[in-house]
Order: sequence, then C-alpha cells, then structure tokens
Amino acid sequence: MTGGAGFIGTHVTAALLEAGHEVRVLDSAHPAAHRGPLPRDIHGAPLVRGDVRDRSTVAGVLPGIDVVVHQAAMVGMGVDLDDLPDYVGANDLGTAVLLAEMARLGVHRLVLASSMVVYGEGAYRCPADGPVRPAAREVAALAAERFEPVCPACGRELRPELVDEDAVLDPRSVYAATKLAQEHLSAAWARQTGGSVAALRYHNVYGPGMPRDTPYSGVAAIFRSALEAGRAPRVFEDGGQRRDFVHVSDVARANLAALDATAADLTGFRPFNVASGAPATVGEMAEALADAVGGPGPVVTGEFRLGDVRHIVASPARATAELGFTATTGLRTGVAEFAHAALR
Repeated sequence: MTGGAGFIGTHVTAALLEAGHEVRVLDSAHPAAHRGPLPRDIHGAPLVRGDVRDRSTVAGVLPGIDVVVHQAAMVGMGVDLDDLPDYVGANDLGTAVLLAEMARLGVHRLVLASSMVVYGEGAYRCPADGPVRPAAREVAALAAERFEPVCPACGRELRPELVDEDAVLDPRSVYAATKLAQEHLSAAWARQTGGSVAALRYHNVYGPGMPRDTPYSGVAAIFRSALEAGRAPRVFEDGGQRRDFVHVSDVARANLAALDATAADLTGFRPFNVASGAPATVGEMAEALADAVGGPGPVVTGEFRLGDVRHIVASPARATAELGFTATTGLRTGVAEFAHAALR
C-alpha cells in the first residue's frame, strides 16, 4: 500500500486488514499531507517511510507482495504553477518507478487511485446540438459570473449529464494531467507485462481524517476547518457546481472490490468511477456541514479558480456491474458524521 498513512490510505489499509489481508505500507510523509512524524504502523500494518520515486526503497518493500494498491500522490489544485514539478515528480515519476520495479520483480496486479479530474468538464447536452464538449472556461466569462458552460456551436447554456468511463479524457489542471499520465503509464505497463490494473476514478472523497487547513485538501475539509474556527464556509462561484461526494468508507470498500477483481478475471487496464451516484452542489455540501455543526451559513463569494470545472457527475454503473460495488453512505448521513469527526 503506497501512501498508506494518508487520508484515504489509512481507511483502505484498515479495510484490507479487516478482510484478512497482510499489508505492508510505504509512505513518504509528504508535508502536504503530514505535519508531524509518521507512526510506526497503520492499524498494525508495518510502515516503511520512503519515497516511491526511490528505486531502492521500492525494491525493498516489494518482495513477497502479490498486489500493489497505489494511493501515493500529491493531490488537490495546489497553490500555483510553482507546484508543477512537485506534482509531476510525486505522481508521474513515482508511478513510473513503482511500475518498473513491479515489472522487474514480477508483481502483476495493481489497484490505482485515479481521479475524476481526468474527465475535465463532465458530460453535457445542448438542447439544439445534442451531446457536446464545452470549451475551456475563460477568465472574462468567469469574472462576469457567467459560470455555466455554453455550446461551442450555438452558444446555448448546456445541461450536465452523467459521465461514464468511456468519455473523452480532457484534464484541465496540473493535477489532472498527472493523474491521466498515471493511467497511461499503468496501461502501458499492463500491456507489456500482461498485468491487470483497476484504475479507480475517485470522485469527491470526504470523511474522517481529512487534512485540515491546507490548499491541497478537498473542499469538504476546507469548509469544515472554517466552521471549526467559527467562520462561514466560503463557496466559490455561485455554489451551483455539481459534484459527487463519496464517503471514504465507500472508497475503502471499492478498493477491496477492485482487489478481488484483479485476482479474478480482470486483465489489462480497466477504469471505474468510484462515486455515490447521488450528486449534490458544492453549496449544498457547505449548507449540510453548517447545519450539522450549528455554525454560520455559507457565504457565496463569486470567486473562481481557472483550473476548476463546473459540473462533473459520475455514472457508477460499471463499478456496480463489474466489481459489485455500490456506495452505501448518503450525503446527509456522511456529513453528520464528518462534521464532528477528527481531522488530521
């Protein structure tokens, strides 16, 4: 388990151990995810502190391993383009080193933590022109608070639809580009080695143990940190951005299902949306958190980040049909727990 001491990694490690697997954890203690020293173990699984970009470190932890669950990554939108080398190094070079050592040592099964960001904007339909791909959003339109994508052919406002795994991939941020590169590298590795890759395209994951007060964290943790400090959550744009918020316990279950698939009939590279199937707006997430803690209601700011997308809502049908995975934690239930859970 790479990145096994991180937010999602600790939950996946716990689920693997509970299912009876033996787990070895590798984590680099990257400061974007960790502000203190790493523990000696994760839920009893031995932890090796090391960087996945270091071949000798990876070679030292792989002997005796049947499958790698690759969670290690630098995540989030980041601060600015000064982060670009760190994203590429941690995510793409790290994955390349890992795959090279897996090939050399004969480890042929991989569960990859990918992301919905590989889609860029989600799926859209124009009332006149049918399914279309919106162009990248422009600063002038966003500054004028025209947030909804429009049809590139006729200019009408588009209607968002569910995006499935066969959609055109169109990363629109540095992080998104590195996650797509991870997919391409692992697909090439699978073709050349005969290995199997289940690429789990996480949607907006939230839950206990999210890192607090960091620009690399998810929006749910940023809202939660504000409320904990007595401040109103600041919602960008008009709060109408649609996302699929999926609880980390469901993400852990999806990893278990993918692990079983790589041991069974999954061959080659296969991506899966990991999502709740019940979309909500960013504004609704902020309101649910504020209600759960009795804090101040969200403030809609009109601010924007150019690398953000407007709507990205997943179809979970493939994961249900092929992995037997269906998310079970609804947003209100998950948020009620998350509102009072410990953050890291």
